[in-house]
This record gives sequence, C-alpha cells and structure tokens, in this order.
Amino acid sequence: MQSEKIIHHIVQWLRDYANNAGAKGYIIGVSGGVDSAVVSTLCAMTDLELLMLELPIRQTQDEISRAWEHMNFITQRFPNAKAQRVDLTATFEELENTFDVPENQNSNQQLALANTRSRLRMLSLYYYAQTNDLLVCGTGNKVEDFGIGFFTKYGDGGVDISPIADLYKTEVYALANALNLVESIRNAIPADGLWDTARTDEQQIGASYPELEKIQKEWGTKTAANYTGRDLEVYRIFSKMHKATQHKITPIPVCEIPEEWKNTES
Repeated sequence: MQSEKIIHHIVQWLRDYANNAGAKGYIIGVSGGVDSAVVSTLCAMTDLELLMLELPIRQTQDEISRAWEHMNFITQRFPNAKAQRVDLTATFEELENTFDVPENQNSNQQLALANTRSRLRMLSLYYYAQTNDLLVCGTGNKVEDFGIGFFTKYGDGGVDISPIADLYKTEVYALANALNLVESIRNAIPADGLWDTARTDEQQIGASYPELEKIQKEWGTKTAANYTGRDLEVYRIFSKMHKATQHKITPIPVCEIPEEWKNTES
C-alpha cells in the first residue's frame, strides 16, 4: 500500500472540494477511534480550518482520554485546527424522558436509542458546521459504508463528504501508522461508542474487520459453496448484514413519474 501517495491524494481532494464549495474547511466528530483520528489529521493537513468536536454521551473515560490525546496532538501540530467539547449527555437523557423509554427495553428499543445518540451528534455537527461555514466530514470506511452498513442512517452516515470510504479498516490503520498518530489511537479496539456497556464492533458484528474484508473483496465472485469453517461463518454474517442494510447502502429510491402523466394539457 502506497500510504504517502494516498495521503497526498486525499488531502488534495479535501482541499479542492472545500474550495470549490466555498467552505472555510471541515468539522469532524472525534470519538477516540482510528477512523475519526485519521480523517481529522487529513483535514488538518489541508491547511483549511478544522474544528474537532468531542461529543460525549455517557462515554467511558478511556474513550474521552483517547479523543483528547489525539485532538491535543493535532492542535499542537496544526495552527488551523481547534478542538471543542460539547457534552450531549443531558440532552440525550432529556430525549429518553420525552420518548418515555421503558426500564426494560426490547432489542429494537435498545438499538433505536443507540442510533439516537448518533443522530444527536449529527445534529450538533451540522449546527456548528453551518455557524462556522464548515463541511461535515465523514469517517466511514469501506466495510462499514458499503459492505455491512454498519453505521446509523442520518447519524454518522449524515455527512457532506467521505474521504476514507474507499479504504478498508486495515488500510485506515496503515494510514494511522504512516501519519504517526498517537499510540493509543493506533492500538484502539474498534467500537462505535453508542452503548452504556462496552461493546466492540467485533462483538456486535460477530466478525473482525480483516475477516469481513476478505469476504467483501470476493463478494460477487464467490458464494457460500466456496467457503468452509470460519470463512463460511463470516460469509453468512456479511451476507445477512449486506442484504439487511441495503436501505442504507443504496441511494434513497425515488418514484419516477412518466412525464406525459405530468403534462397539464392531457
């Protein structure tokens, strides 16, 4: 993998897009994970304005510490970068009360609340983006965005631009190493931070990113009959999630109306 070429390409792409859009730069939610760390670093390297927001909702201290270790690392290196904390815990809890969430939630209610956290962060990012003439930069990678749809619709999926969506998670880690990001970020176990109890991505999905990448790279050329053992298990996980999340992965369907039906003279 030619990391330096990829880094230069993405930075130039981000710079060109913002300039063409007439924006001052980018805003990004920093979670303490590798994806947001890599993307925020690439945004900082454009020399355009960068606002990094920490948006905690009952986050663990480990997640908060990693996020700030990275943001301090960036603000010390790039004078165009700023960091800010916007604690959304009280706002989220007010929503819980408004929604009258039962104490014993079923799985759908639990997932809906987890996704509400992500959507609340999206609302916050767009508020600060609009008030500062910035674009919201996405952090989704190729497996999440186009493989298994592991993101929240109109949450972390609600962005203006997506610079690493053509890179697999292992490739994002390679960029993190090439960018010499702080060690805590490079060693962080992937987690979406949407639950009160610690849940890694692998625990939620049932497979690791390298395992999923193998299936996605072969998707469309191989079927279940080509796999055995653990590979077959991961294939079934990938297939199930890929099919179930097409409403997120594919563009919103539009009901097309024949032009002649819209002719007022008919």
